[in-house]
Amino acid sequence: MGEVQKGLFSVIEKLKGTTEQELRIVLLGLDNAGKTTLLKQLASEDVNTITPTQGFNIKSVTCDSMKLNVWDIGGQRKIRPFWKKYLENTDLLIYVIDSADKKRFEETGLELSELIDEENLKGVPLLIFANKQDLTTASPASEIAEGLNLHTYRDREWQIQACSAVSGEGVQDGMNWISNNIVNKKK
Repeated sequence: MGEVQKGLFSVIEKLKGTTEQELRIVLLGLDNAGKTTLLKQLASEDVNTITPTQGFNIKSVTCDSMKLNVWDIGGQRKIRPFWKKYLENTDLLIYVIDSADKKRFEETGLELSELIDEENLKGVPLLIFANKQDLTTASPASEIAEGLNLHTYRDREWQIQACSAVSGEGVQDGMNWISNNIVNKKK
């Protein structure tokens, strides 16, 4: 069993003992950031055949009476205005950034800032995956956190996690953060 799959199951294991508990996760970020690759990695699916998301993908994992629902919504500019329609009842926002695409850091920062201001996301925990760390041109997560002014987000728990969605490296650490900080608080 892969490390990422174990991470997903550890989240589900921590949900056990409650009745009909469901965790709704919205997965957002600019196009080509690696959202769908990350989702496929979490679902232990092949990450070698990814196409741009036109609309959204949903993956649900059920274990006993627990359900983890992940909504992967396309990041193309024409789709972004519709993001807010998917935010109601969100338990966690996962935002994926292409760490190697420095030209789009300002754009992704503006999109994230607008999301954080959404009424439906008030106080919702935020996990940022600084993706594509396997590329030599990738900026470190700490540099991205500073550029996004994450330290100013005081109304929610947040975490930035360096990762490579293709290899799965760092994804387990993000899943552990979800398990330790989000799932346990919902119990």
